[in-house]
Formats: sequence, structure tokens, C-alpha cells
Amino acid sequence: MATGQRRRVVVTGLGMITPLGGSVAKTWDGIRAGRSGIGPITRFDTTGLETTIGGEVRDFDPLEYMDRKEARRADRFAQFAVATASQAIADAKLEITKDLAPRVGVAFGSGIGGVSTVVENVLSHAKDPRRVSAFMIPMMIIDMAAGEIAMKFGAKGPNMGHVSACASSAHAIGEGSEIIRRGQADVMIAGGSEAGLIKIAIAAFNQAHALSRRNNAPERASRPFDKERDGFVFSEGGGCVVLEELEFAKTRGARILAEVIGYGQSADAHHVTAPAEGGEGAVRAMRMAIEGAGIAPTDVGYINAHGTSTPANDGSETAAVKTLFGDHAYKLAVSSTKSMTGHTLGAAGAIEAIFCVLAMRDGVLPPTINQEVPDPECDLDYVPNVTRKRQVDVSLSNSMGFGGHNAALLLRRWA
Repeated sequence: MATGQRRRVVVTGLGMITPLGGSVAKTWDGIRAGRSGIGPITRFDTTGLETTIGGEVRDFDPLEYMDRKEARRADRFAQFAVATASQAIADAKLEITKDLAPRVGVAFGSGIGGVSTVVENVLSHAKDPRRVSAFMIPMMIIDMAAGEIAMKFGAKGPNMGHVSACASSAHAIGEGSEIIRRGQADVMIAGGSEAGLIKIAIAAFNQAHALSRRNNAPERASRPFDKERDGFVFSEGGGCVVLEELEFAKTRGARILAEVIGYGQSADAHHVTAPAEGGEGAVRAMRMAIEGAGIAPTDVGYINAHGTSTPANDGSETAAVKTLFGDHAYKLAVSSTKSMTGHTLGAAGAIEAIFCVLAMRDGVLPPTINQEVPDPECDLDYVPNVTRKRQVDVSLSNSMGFGGHNAALLLRRWA
């Protein structure tokens, strides 16, 4: 590599678990069909809750990826992490040898990590402190997802957990890419997982007036950019990508799916939950990604929006896109796949980056379902209701989190 040459980062493997299915193929089939993965919550008694719907992962058996002892000692979010990493590594046909291991790292995010483990052990402690699990701490901490993946596959390179609420896994992929660019690894296993769909979390989000209460029609509850949206739908799941330095990937004969060409991040420094007026922070994150990639805003053909289906987010993100892209904003396709998956919190960024890769690979744009009542504040092309055939070469994935965290990932089709 010539001195000063920028190391390029490519995507070679994908793994995913969502309410639409326990694999990339099953989930993508659901997305292309415009199918909702939202339904009544069945994993716990919802009596007393204002919201009784969510995006549950039903098509998942941790014993397909871990032995019984490992699974018992891992919170569900870490099980999702190991499972999606297993899928992505197999998809990439990556063999982590003893010699390669120090050059393979893991960057994995989660918004709330092992919250179910915490709740279970708090309840046990109230009865008898001796009932608290000896594995409570390693099961609850967010960085254990990255640790479990590294131990499972022998990845001895840079290893870290990322926590930035709903931007967590987007930051993990962005920072994983930067680790490769600066030469500290040749491969990064990057993504995020979330399994916080428990009763107390629903109750807390209800108290914050953040969740949809459309319990009588769960498949229509997540409706980003629609005038009648009334909050997001809480979901669980995970997404993982294998990132590789381009020349390394070529040398080993890897199939290349896309290139990560830009990454931007910013802080609103405004409010604990609400976005800055006009999406000012999101504008800066998107601009950073585009300028870092050395392309023009007009080169972007598709945006997978954060699009949570909340009154505050959708209007703010629309304003941010119009501010940055100007007239080109009305030529862009912008969709929110959360209309089908619900909001997987810290896993959303990785899942949605994967949708960008698949959209460019297959020449189809995911729809925003439940687009029924136009909102004058949200007046862009949101690919309403049905998948659209269109080839785009550059896609942008937006993620935003409580606390004012913004992340933007820019991906280019590999031709």
C-alpha cells in the first residue's frame, strides 16, 4: 500500500435476527413483501400496560449457535450477538486462524444490554440475596456481547462494546471501519443486539409517552412519517456485518457485498430524548459522512431513515434531509424499515445498514408501510407501502439515540 493511501473497507458477510425472521434471508423476504413483524406480546403478561404489542423474535433457538451451558450463562441480547456473528462469519466464509486472530476485532453495540438479567436478579435479591446469580454481572454488561463473540471465534484484535442508545450499532460499524482504516485490524465483526422487550421497559416507555398504543391493529402501529403516527413499536433483534480491508478481502477471495465509504457522528447537546430543532445534529452527521467519502450529496440515491414513527423524530429527520440535500431531497428515496421491524433500539443501526446493502445488491428499495395519511411536515418520497425496483449506487443509513447521539453510515454498491 502506498504511503498515505486510504485503506478501503468492504462488507463481506451479513447476519440478522428480527421479528420478521431468524436470518438475513427470512427478514429480507419479509421486507420485500412489505410484511409487518409486529404482533401482540406473548412472552409475558401484559396486564396493566397501555401498550400490549411489540416486535418479538419468535424464530430463534440459541442452541443452534451455543451449547446449553453457554446459552444458560448468556443474556438473550448476547445470544443474539453470537448468533448474528455466527451467521455473518459463515456468510463471509471467514476462517479465523491462529495467525489471523490478532488482526480480527469485534465492535458490538447495545442500548440497554442485559436488562432482563438485572430485573430477574433484583427480584431474586428482594426475596433472598443468596438467590442472586453468580453470572449476573457478566450477563448484564453490554460489552459482554463483543466478549462472547471474541471467545466463540478466537478474535484477538481490538474488542469493545458501544453504547449510544439507538445509535449504538451504527457507531459500532462506523468505529469498526475506522479501526481497519487506521491499520489496527484487517477484519472487524461489527453490529449490535437488543433484547429488552420486558414488562418494565414497556411500562417505562409508556410513562414517557413514547410507544404506540394501537393495540387493536399491531401490524399498522409502526407508521413512520404518517400523520397518524402515535409512537414507536418496541422490538428485539440483532444485526452483524463482517468488515474487511479491501486488499485483504481480495487476497482471500472473499465475495464483496458493498463498501463502507463514509461515517459521520455528532451530538445534539440539546435534550435527553428530543432531537434538536430541525435535526441540526443529524445534518452534521450526514454531512460528515458525505464529505469524508469525497462525494457530492447528489450522489446519494437512497436513505434508510431512522424513522421511528414518533411525532418528534420523523419531522425532525425530514427537515434534516431537506436542509442537507436541498432540491435533491425530493429526488431521493427515503424509507423507514422500522415500519416492518419495529424499533430494535441499539440493534437498529446494524440491521438497517444491512438493508442498505441488500437494497443495492438486489436493485430494490424497501417500502415504508402504513403510509396512509399524508403529513404536510413529512413531504418526501418515503417509498410508500410497496417495494420499488430501482438501482442505486450509494445509500445512507441514519441512526439517532436518546441523549442526542447521531450516526450516519454511507455505503456504496459493489459492482
